[in-house]
Order: sequence, then C-alpha cells, then structure tokens
Amino acid sequence: MTPRGPYFFHFGASHQTTPLAHREKLALPPERAAELHARLVAAGVLHEVALVNTCNRVEFYAVAANAGALAHLELAFCELQRIAPADFAAFRQHTAGPDAIRHLIAVASGLESQLLGENEIFGQVKVAYEAAQASGTTGPVLNRVFQKAFQAAKHIRTHTAISEGQVSTANVAVELAITIFGDLSKARVLLLGAGEVGEKTAKAFQSRGAAALTVSSRTAERAMELARTLDATALPFEHFPHRLENFDIVVSATSATTVIIEPDIVSAAMRKRRARPLFFIDLALPRDIAAGVADLENVFLYNLDDLAKIAAQNLAARESEAARARLIIAEKADTLWQQLLMRHR
Repeated sequence: MTPRGPYFFHFGASHQTTPLAHREKLALPPERAAELHARLVAAGVLHEVALVNTCNRVEFYAVAANAGALAHLELAFCELQRIAPADFAAFRQHTAGPDAIRHLIAVASGLESQLLGENEIFGQVKVAYEAAQASGTTGPVLNRVFQKAFQAAKHIRTHTAISEGQVSTANVAVELAITIFGDLSKARVLLLGAGEVGEKTAKAFQSRGAAALTVSSRTAERAMELARTLDATALPFEHFPHRLENFDIVVSATSATTVIIEPDIVSAAMRKRRARPLFFIDLALPRDIAAGVADLENVFLYNLDDLAKIAAQNLAARESEAARARLIIAEKADTLWQQLLMRHR
C-alpha cells in the first residue's frame, strides 16, 4: 500500500501564463499580503504556508490536510484582490506533491525566470522562506522542502552552465541605453525608488560609465542613504516631475500602487529638451509609467516584459543547460518526496 503523505502544493500565477497588465492586478503589496496571511492562519485550513511575491510571480507553497485547502486559498486570494475566480482561472498555476517540489527548485534555480538563469530569484525565494519562518507559518515539511530546494539550486548553478552568458534586466537596460546615447559618460540618470532592483540597475549604469546619477524616493532618508552609497545626489520626490527635462535616462522602480509618470508630465519635459531623447525604464509592478508615454516623439519606454523579450534573443547558449538542469531537478524532487512520504507513514 502506498503511504499517504502531507498535501504539499504550489498555487499562484507568474509571467509564464500572465500578461503584465494582469500581473499588476495580482501583485500583493506588503500590507495586503499580511492581511491574506492573517486570514489563512485564522481559518486554520493550512498547516504551513510561504508566499513568494516578486514582480514576476505571486506563488504560495503550502501544506494542508487535503486538497480542499486549495479552493479556500484561491477564494481568499481572489476576494482580497477583487478578481473573479473565473477570470483568475485563465492564469492560475497549480502543482502538488513531487511536481510542486520540482517547481520550487526550478524557480530557485532561475529556470522559471523571464531571464533564464538569472540569480536574483534565489535571494528572493530565500527572503520569502525566512519571512514565513519569522511569522511562524513553516513547519517540518516546508522547512525541509525549502532547505533542500536551496541545496538543489546551488548544485544546479555549480554543475551546469545555466547562468553562463547570463543577462540581467539591468544589463539589458544598459545595453539599450547605449544604443540610444552611445557613450554614457555624459548621460544624466534619475533613479526613482531606492529599493534593491533600482539600486542594481543604477550600479549597472555606473559600471558602463554613467557618472551623473540622482536618486529620488518617497522615503527621503532612504534616498539620501542610497545616494551616499552610489556617490550620487538626492532629489526630493515631489520635485522630480518638474525636473525631468534635466535627465536623459529615468529608471523607475518604486512600490507605488498607481502610475507616477503620466504623458503630460513627459510632454512638458520634452518641450524643454530641444530634440534630445528621453529614455524610460519601468521596472515596477504595478507599472510606474503610463503606456501612453511611449507614444511621445523621441521618448523611449521599456517595461519588464519588453526587456525580457530582448533578453530572450540570448537564450540559445543556455537552453541545453536548462534541459540538463531539469533532469537534476526531477531526480532530487522525486528523492525528497519519497523521504517525506516515509516520514508521514
């Protein structure tokens, strides 16, 4: 008789099935993520749960007594996000048992990322696990699954060339800027938002010669702190709309829930730029910059999906390594699942 184990499952949506416009509606800001977490804990339908919440995915990894917990989780999520379950069904992803383990390892390894083999997702999954630990929602199953997933992801990066020739979102953005401006040494760069994504992109620009960098954030202290780290200047957030004409490149990566740059603001700036191009990189989700900005003359706008499409042209060198990596994942996931089953006989 086959032993029955815990109902371990993954549930959510990602860039693979969900267009950017819909991912914006699914994005969970911290306060709503905390509210959903509280609901799930209070309902008592999940024994363990962790949330991986990034610009490209909102995914739950959970342990429950049976599959009925999935319906409860889906309904709670849709109610909180004000999404009709029937509409969400077009994008939702769900795996269980060893398939859910495979998925988690693949995510942590960068195999499920928009930029195949990118490294940032490993840290993001680790932060998600640590947050779940801190909130007391992990237990024997999630602890073992996540820890083994991290070991497997490190093994894959060490024993395959999945990350060789890797391109990051930041590097793609910099290369695009070079095609527009050529030498970046005289380009003036404005960073909106002082988080990790924007900081990495700003550093990528600096590494390619951009010297004039300005940081602006809703949190003035954080903007000043990052400006010191980058040897840049800080600009009060409320002033940036009236200073856009002074910049050539604007990297926007804030946590705002609504658009912060509308076409009329950019149009006013362009009237003062005397035909000099203005390049926007929108790394936020929901997007910081209105799509209509791209329709303005001499204005270039790229968002997360645009950058991923450009990076996809460089996939060929890593696709064969991805196949090798998936064989490793299948073996490790099956072994771990059998171990979990034996522990819950």
